Amino acid sequence: MSGISEKLVKYFEQQSEIYPDELYLASESSQEQQNGEVNQSESVWESLRKEIRLCEKCDLYKQCNQKVPGYGQKNTDLMLIGEAPGREEDKQGKPFVGKSGQLLTKILNAIELDRENVFISNIVKCRPPNNRNPHKDEEGKCLDWLEMEIDLVEPKIIVTLGLTAINALMDDKKRLKDWREEDYQYKNSIVIPTYHPSALLQNQNYKRPTWEDFKKVRKRLEEV
Repeated sequence: MSGISEKLVKYFEQQSEIYPDELYLASESSQEQQNGEVNQSESVWESLRKEIRLCEKCDLYKQCNQKVPGYGQKNTDLMLIGEAPGREEDKQGKPFVGKSGQLLTKILNAIELDRENVFISNIVKCRPPNNRNPHKDEEGKCLDWLEMEIDLVEPKIIVTLGLTAINALMDDKKRLKDWREEDYQYKNSIVIPTYHPSALLQNQNYKRPTWEDFKKVRKRLEEV
């Protein structure tokens, strides 16, 4: 595992000592190192998901049906980050499964990608009331979970979907039009901002620039 993942393993080992009934982390045998690394990685993911489901850092958890951790291929070059779960995501416990998710699947297919081969997450893991934008303090308290997901996936490219996602990830405020003028660096990943699929459902004018952004994503994936 990378140094980052080792730090996460150590973190969850400490958590498992504090919460032995809630967290599980597989031990690694020296005689089964290769299999042990795979098992350990899966255990870290399971521990992270459990931690997210137990999270009460902000009040959003009080009104959601369930937390929605990131989902998808854990060993992938591409990670997509949206804003927050919506109604369907809150019901099913997976990100981007509603109308916006269906459109995102079509966009990925258009650049010859299967959504099962990418990792998809959100800035916050709980659905905000009435699908409002997450508040700044809610984003801040939830970003730790997202950073852990990024550290585990280690994507070469991150696509942020919508203004809230790019503003929160880069801790800055710009118009999405301005963000889209260039790519950015977040840890070891190239960040490409684009529109949220829900914006395309509301405004047809966003389809062309979004398509241009995803063509750029396809090109960057071929280069990395």
